[in-house]
Amino acid sequence: MLPNFEASLDFAKQLDKQDPLAEFKNLFYFPQHNNQPAIYFCGNSLGLQPKSVSAAIETELNTWKDLAVGGYFNGPNPWLHYQEYLKPSLAKLVGAKEIEVSAMNALTVNLHLLMLSFYTPTKERFKIIMEAGAFPSDQYAVETLVKHFDLHPSDAIIEIAPLDGKKTLSTEQIIDAIDHAGNSLAMVLFGGINYYTGQFFDLKAITAAAHKVGAIAGFDLAHVTGNIPLSLHDWDVDFAAWCSYKYLNAGPGAVGGYYVHEKHAINANIPRLAGWWGNDEKERFKMEKGFIPKTNASGWNISTAQVFNMVGLKASLSIIDQANIHCLREKSIVLTAYLAFLLNQLDRIAFEIITPDKIEERGAQLSLYFKERAKEIHNKLIDNGVIVDFREPGVIRVAPAPLYCSFEDVYKFYEILKNNF
Repeated sequence: MLPNFEASLDFAKQLDKQDPLAEFKNLFYFPQHNNQPAIYFCGNSLGLQPKSVSAAIETELNTWKDLAVGGYFNGPNPWLHYQEYLKPSLAKLVGAKEIEVSAMNALTVNLHLLMLSFYTPTKERFKIIMEAGAFPSDQYAVETLVKHFDLHPSDAIIEIAPLDGKKTLSTEQIIDAIDHAGNSLAMVLFGGINYYTGQFFDLKAITAAAHKVGAIAGFDLAHVTGNIPLSLHDWDVDFAAWCSYKYLNAGPGAVGGYYVHEKHAINANIPRLAGWWGNDEKERFKMEKGFIPKTNASGWNISTAQVFNMVGLKASLSIIDQANIHCLREKSIVLTAYLAFLLNQLDRIAFEIITPDKIEERGAQLSLYFKERAKEIHNKLIDNGVIVDFREPGVIRVAPAPLYCSFEDVYKFYEILKNNF
């Protein structure tokens, strides 16, 4: 139940006093503006640095300094199994079993590797459905995937665009497109949240529709993981991948994560591009030919754990575990609803919130489409210590991450807009 909102600073401060997660913002470093913490609404692009990261990196530097190669088997966090330390937290965030998740590489690399395993086109079944206007990396990944199989993108890729006059897709429209593709559909590859509109898609319904016609369901969860609790295993999602530098606060270019449903993870016969790190632990050090994959998601691991690229994620996941993703979601719902309430008071500024109104169809992000002066407004916000981002042709994305953003932040953002435009 949402409170009866008021457009006042006192009301915002009262909400912060009642917020059980309010103190978590003290665990992060904020960019400074005029010697004060900036209002940071850009966690959908890059999360803030946890204050614990520096010491965590120092720990591994000391292990390297003191033990050198011995760090793989000794020290506080033996490197040989570093990715294993991340699995319990990642499994909780995406609603999976620990055997269904792992971490390696970066998001688009992992998407390529997973799609190569699960996209097996035939003469009859070769099409891939994705949302029109998906993040460019996803578009490029799918385009080059079908070309890899000597297929033409215009024949193999079905893009679903909003109907005339709409900014977002309905679940019914997506399911209708899947049903229409029928036996020609090999895979659905959707973003869990559209990066531009902020729309959260019904992953359970999309997965069920894909399976009904015999297709694989995969998702890019870059804007979802750490933002909205998921139930990937129970929803029977086939595979998914995500980055960790947005809502997971692991740092720029940090390691990516991925999920493979148990029914696939235990199947050693699923084709994949293999490496030493995905080989059966019992056989690894025999140094013999013949790849024998682990019968879990780690069977897709290829190379040595990227220790210094995983340290930030390990530190941040510890904080997220303490906060609890379900509690973060509860706060985020109220925080984003309060933002929407305040924005709707600004009748002098010509803009539209293109993110869905329904709580279940959005996460922490609201996308504001300005009919004019969008870039000017964005620059003015930056000048006033509000960090948001701009996307052509006129969208300012505003994402108050509940782990470190406050209701007072939201109110001050509203005041800056009201007083400057």
